[in-house]
Amino acid sequence: MKPRSSCSPSISRALLVLLLCCLCGSVARSQTADSCTSTTALAAVSRLIPFDTSNLTCFDAWTSQGFIVRYGKSGQNNTWSFVLSAPDGGGYISVGFSSDGAMVGSSAVAGWTTASGAGVAKQYRLGGTSPGSCPPDQGSLALVPGTTLLVAQSSRLYLAFQFTAAQPPPPYLIYAVGPSGAQLSNNYLVRHRSYASAAVDYDTGVASSASGAGAFNTKKWHGAMAGLGWGVLMPVGVALARYFKRHDPFWFYAHVSVQGVGFVLGTAGVVAGFKLDDDVPGADSHQALGVAVLVFGCLQVLAFLARPDKGSKVRRYWNWYHHYVGRAAVACAIANVFIGLSIAHEAAALSAFYAIFLAVWVLASVVLEVRLWRTARSSH
Repeated sequence: MKPRSSCSPSISRALLVLLLCCLCGSVARSQTADSCTSTTALAAVSRLIPFDTSNLTCFDAWTSQGFIVRYGKSGQNNTWSFVLSAPDGGGYISVGFSSDGAMVGSSAVAGWTTASGAGVAKQYRLGGTSPGSCPPDQGSLALVPGTTLLVAQSSRLYLAFQFTAAQPPPPYLIYAVGPSGAQLSNNYLVRHRSYASAAVDYDTGVASSASGAGAFNTKKWHGAMAGLGWGVLMPVGVALARYFKRHDPFWFYAHVSVQGVGFVLGTAGVVAGFKLDDDVPGADSHQALGVAVLVFGCLQVLAFLARPDKGSKVRRYWNWYHHYVGRAAVACAIANVFIGLSIAHEAAALSAFYAIFLAVWVLASVVLEVRLWRTARSSH
């Protein structure tokens, strides 16, 4: 008597179908994947790209988002070829070229698929963070006509373009991913869902790790702490010491407290600033002024610790020193806030907001100064 199989024919067929499905899924995933070590994925779309992609340098541009950049140069006519490969997340993908690592002010090429599945690719001048400041078909890249396109293949997008340039492209690449399903009115770019930047050596093909939110937050923390500490609290502390001495000892403790908090915040902002990339226009002067303000602040702390008694003969000279070093620190800090906002390409609203604060501070100082002068005059 033959033993019965523990598996019925129907179960065996089901297992066979499941195995085939897993195998097909594995093959499909290998076909949709793209990497610098395999040219299979690019070869599938190379016939749709109107330039040679066989000898392009490749590097992993933005690992967390699956971005891959391929580029090359034709020595005969100074033509640069780029192909950006990225997963199709339902939004646009873009790569920008920046001289200072900032997105605002750079030129970028972005591509996406329409509802009908057609690919769209355009150059943009990134003038700000709002859609109206990112007009299509503008920018500094001399694109070669007929070579800018987007190809969708196996759940990936391939953004290809060429441009002519006698010199190597700007040293920073800016990557961005658009929000899924966003409608681009008149092809104006909406705000990105995520972005990153990286420095690239086009001669060696070596790119630094793409930095997105971390570098972004460091820059924001640097600006917020240094601006609030040096640019806001320090002028307020000076006003407290100058115009509220009749409220003794309130003015002294208020002055020391405000200046102390401002010094701590400003110092933390300077420390954060040293972690940022200084290879940007204006960074040297911004850094020099920042260090000068920090030195002035340290001198004021030392002066406070070495403050002589009111009856001391040197108290008059100490007062001169303390007042003029403090005023120099305030002047440098105010100038440096505007320089920093300009370097960071921040929105004009921030500069206007700080200018309004300064106008109110100056106006209040003038009114209080007149009041102080009249009080002193009437007392004589």
